[in-house]
Amino acid sequence: MDTTNEGVRLAAKRVRIREVAQRAGVSTGTVSNVLNHPDAVTAETRAHVLKVMEDMNFVRDASARALRVGSSQTFGVVVRDLSNSFYMELARGIEDRLAQDGFIMMMCSSDEDPERESRFVRLFAEQGVRGMLITPFHDTSEQIGLLNSLHIPTVLLDSSSQETQSVKVDHVDGAVQAIRHLLEQGHRRIGFINGPVSLLPCRERSEGTIRAVAGFGLDPDEVLVTTSVNVMTADSGQAAMAELLDQSELTAVFCVNDFVAMGALRELRSRGLSIPSDVAIIGYDDVNFAKEMFVPLSSVRQPTHDLGWTAVEMLLKPNPQARHVSFQPQLIVRESSVFDRN
Repeated sequence: MDTTNEGVRLAAKRVRIREVAQRAGVSTGTVSNVLNHPDAVTAETRAHVLKVMEDMNFVRDASARALRVGSSQTFGVVVRDLSNSFYMELARGIEDRLAQDGFIMMMCSSDEDPERESRFVRLFAEQGVRGMLITPFHDTSEQIGLLNSLHIPTVLLDSSSQETQSVKVDHVDGAVQAIRHLLEQGHRRIGFINGPVSLLPCRERSEGTIRAVAGFGLDPDEVLVTTSVNVMTADSGQAAMAELLDQSELTAVFCVNDFVAMGALRELRSRGLSIPSDVAIIGYDDVNFAKEMFVPLSSVRQPTHDLGWTAVEMLLKPNPQARHVSFQPQLIVRESSVFDRN
C-alpha cells in the first residue's frame, strides 16, 4: 500500500478516534487513553496506536474535547493595533506565560475601531475561550458584561475598570519623568502631541505633563503647547508637529508614542531643524526601533513583556486582593533630548 497517498487522502477530512481504533485493532477507549491517560496503556500498545495516528494524519479535535470537559485551552486576545511593535511585545509576554501551562492564544486587532473590537470579543465568547485579554479602544462595559455573564474571566491591558481585572502602567509618572527631564534641560516652551482622550493612557499622560510643569513651579499654560491626533501613527505625528511649529516657537516636544515621535522627527528634519539643539524630542513606549533611528530617540519605556505575562497570571491564578496591577515606567535618555556639547 502507498502510505503516502493514503495519508493525503485521509488528510482531506478529519480522522476520527473510531477510525484510528478500527485501523489499530483496538477499542475507542484505548485510543482515548493514549491521548488522555497514557499511563493506563502499555508502552507497546501506546507506540502502536501513536504510529497509526501518524500514518493517518490524525489531529486531535480540541474544540470537541473542550465541549466534553467544559474547558478550552484557548485564550482570546484583542489588541488595538497589530502593526505597532508595542502590542507585539505585549503578545509575546502573553504567549510565553500561556505556553508554560500548555495554553494557546488567538489574537485579533481592533484597528482602533469600536465596532470591530466588539465583534471580536463576541466571536471569542461564542468560541468558548477560557479567558479574554483586551486592550480597549473605547468603553468596554457592554463587552465585559457579556463576558461576565458567560463566566469568562477577563483582564484589561493598559486600561482599568472596576468591573473586571486590569494591568497597566502608571502613565502619569511616565509623562512626569519625560517633562521633568526637558525642564531640567532648560526648556520652557514644550509641545505635547497626545492621542485620543478616550484612551486612559492618553488622559494620564496629559495629566502627567501638567503635573510635572506645576511641580517645577511654572505655569502649565505658559510652558505647554498641546495638540492631539486621532490615530497614533507617524503620518499623524508629522502633521501634528507641523501644526505646533506653525503656531508656536518650541524648543522641545513630548509625543504620546514612538510612532508619533517618528513622524515628528521627520517634520523637524524636513524643515532643516537640528535635533536636539533646535528642538529636543521624547517619545513613549521605547519600541525596538527607537534606539536605531537617525537620531536615537529618548523614550519612556514600558515593561511590555511583564504586562502580558502578569495579565495571564491574573487569569490563571485569580487574587481578589490584586485585581488591579500597575507597573512603573522608566525614561530612557538618548541623543534626541540631550545635546552633546563635547
